[in-house]
Amino acid sequence: MSYAANSEQSAQRKKRRVTDILSRKGGAPLTALTCYDATFARLLEKTDLDVVLVGDSLGHVMQGGDSTLTVTVDDVAYHTRCVAKSLKTPLLVSDVPFASAGFTDERLYADAERLMRAGAEALKIEGASAELCRQISRLTTHGIPVMGHIGLVPQSVHALGGYRIQGRSEEAQLRLLDEAQRLVDAGCFAIVLELVDEATARRVTQSCQVPTIGIGAGNSCDGQILVLQDMLGMNMDFKPKFLKHFANLENVVVDAVENYCREVNERSFPVGK
Repeated sequence: MSYAANSEQSAQRKKRRVTDILSRKGGAPLTALTCYDATFARLLEKTDLDVVLVGDSLGHVMQGGDSTLTVTVDDVAYHTRCVAKSLKTPLLVSDVPFASAGFTDERLYADAERLMRAGAEALKIEGASAELCRQISRLTTHGIPVMGHIGLVPQSVHALGGYRIQGRSEEAQLRLLDEAQRLVDAGCFAIVLELVDEATARRVTQSCQVPTIGIGAGNSCDGQILVLQDMLGMNMDFKPKFLKHFANLENVVVDAVENYCREVNERSFPVGK
């Protein structure tokens, strides 16, 4: 399909809302990607993407950190505003960062307000403890849509003992089933399953009344999400088993910059009149 055709198609697309995401349970798989800036948001707007997440993965991708724990609500709000300027059709979800949820109600509700005012249309919260579910229930009761996130929850990576596949044992599988149900009862409209054993992810998806969105959780989920820069191949050295590079932008960018440097040095760019 041509670029012009893509632009015309995107202009005719229906705005994705929480109710649209819910309606896709058991239907056509949902597509989701992360995004952190207006330029990439403008490009994603020209596609048939369903959900865009301003993820705390920006700690890795945009800030060069080795975890998501340093990301603040100021960071997420800033990047949400950037994305919201160019994104109109996909549902825009923002991550609630480390230490915002599960601690004091006042902090979570203040941070939730900031992210929604920045342009988020829903929030994503990691974990499913009783305290978190109570807070999620209050948010959803007051009209703030929440996407849950269980399995490997990066904000708790130290407690989990590292980046390991979750749900391999029967006990772990039952725990994830219980967590998913608690999130549904709290009002979540979708649940991310990260690095979950494929058989467990299938069982959770089958028992869950809302869509599941997988990352490293097999193809039985109701949708999939990846980090945009990862799937575009902007770091070809990063290649976990679940990731597919749909492009190789690392080489494209490096070659383009090298060509620019060469032409400047040769004085063949810019071309004189």
